[in-house]
Amino acid sequence: MSVLRSRPVLRWLVPATAAVAVIGGGAAVGTFAAEAEPSLPPRTAAQLLVDLQTSRLEGLSGTVVQRADLGLPPLVGLIPGNDLTTLLTGTHTLRVWYSGPDQQRVALLDTLGEQDVIRNGRDLWTWQSRTNTASHRTLGDAAFEKPAPEATPSMPATPQQAADLALGAIDPSTEVSVGRSATVAGQDAYELVLQPRDRDSLVHQLRIAIDAKQHVPLRFEVLAKGSDQPAFEVAFTQVDYRRPDADQFAFNPPPGVTVTEEKAERPAAGKPGHVAPSGDPQVRAVGTGWTTVLAARLDGALGGKPTDAEPPVPSADAPAVDMSKLLGGLQAVSGDWGSGRLLTSKLFSVLLTDDGRVLAGAVTPERLYQAARG
Repeated sequence: MSVLRSRPVLRWLVPATAAVAVIGGGAAVGTFAAEAEPSLPPRTAAQLLVDLQTSRLEGLSGTVVQRADLGLPPLVGLIPGNDLTTLLTGTHTLRVWYSGPDQQRVALLDTLGEQDVIRNGRDLWTWQSRTNTASHRTLGDAAFEKPAPEATPSMPATPQQAADLALGAIDPSTEVSVGRSATVAGQDAYELVLQPRDRDSLVHQLRIAIDAKQHVPLRFEVLAKGSDQPAFEVAFTQVDYRRPDADQFAFNPPPGVTVTEEKAERPAAGKPGHVAPSGDPQVRAVGTGWTTVLAARLDGALGGKPTDAEPPVPSADAPAVDMSKLLGGLQAVSGDWGSGRLLTSKLFSVLLTDDGRVLAGAVTPERLYQAARG
C-alpha cells in the first residue's frame, strides 16, 4: 500500500473545468478536533518519505471525514450536481476497508443514501442505494497494477490516496519539511509538510499526518495562500489495522436492484501490465510543477469557432444547462491575451475565453493570462 506513485497533484487540485464551473459556495469548514501534541522521537523529512515508501499494511478499516471550503462563487442550480461537485463542498463521511491490493471497498455516506465501490479480486462493483442500481465489471490483468478504487475519478477518498497524489508532485519546486506531531484517530503521528516555492501557486502547504508506528497517512490538509485554515482536508476519525472479514468485499445485490454488466477490460498495448494514459489529447499542459496550467479548446461552446460535432443531448438525470446564466455569473476580464470570464477560488482559477479556450490551474489569474497569450 505504498503512497509513492507518480501521479500529479494537479489531477485533483485542478479538476475538469466543466465540473469546476458548476460548483456552489462551500459551507464553512474548520480543522478536525485537535488533541494534545504527542512526544515522538525526532525524524527527518527524508526518513518520513522512506517510511511511506516502505510501509506494508496487511489490512485496515475505518471512518474517514472529508471537508472542503474552496471559496467558490454561488453558482448552485445552474448546472446539475454530480459526485465530484458534491465532494468539493461541505462535509462528507466515508467508510473504507482494505485487505490487500485486490480487496478494497469505499462507501460514501450521505443523508440521501450510500454509494459503494467494491473490488474483490477481478470483480469490481459499484452500487447506489438512492437509485438501487449497480454495475459490475471483470478486471483484466492490468488492473492489479492500479491503486485502490476512489469515490470519484478526480477526488481522493482517503488520506492514503490524497498523499499518493501529493507526493507525486515532489520536485525541485517543492520544499519538504517536518511539521508538528499530532494525534489523529487515537494514533500518534508525524507531520510531513510540502510547500511550493513558486509564488504564482495558490497552494500554501500540503500537510500529511503519518502514523508513527504503521507509517500510514491518517490526515491530509491543503492550505491556501493567506489562510491558516484548510481549504480541503480528509482524515480518519477512527481506524483499525486488523484485516477486515472477507464478507466486507462480497457484494450481494439487494432486492429489486438493476445490475448493468460492463465490458471486461482489454489489455493495454505495450509492455505487460502497462496502463495506457487516459488523458484527453485535446488538453495540453503549459508549464511544470505547481504552476502547471491545463489548456483546452471548446469550439462553439463559448462563442468560438463552430464545430461540426452534434451537441450532447441531456439525459433525464442531467438537465440542460443555461450557459448564458453560468457565464454571466463570472467576472468579465480582458487583456492583451483577449477577453473572457474568470472563475476564482482559494485553490484554483479557471479562465474561459471568448474565442473558445479554457485554461485552469492551481495558480493566480495572472499566470492564466500569461498562458493565454501563448
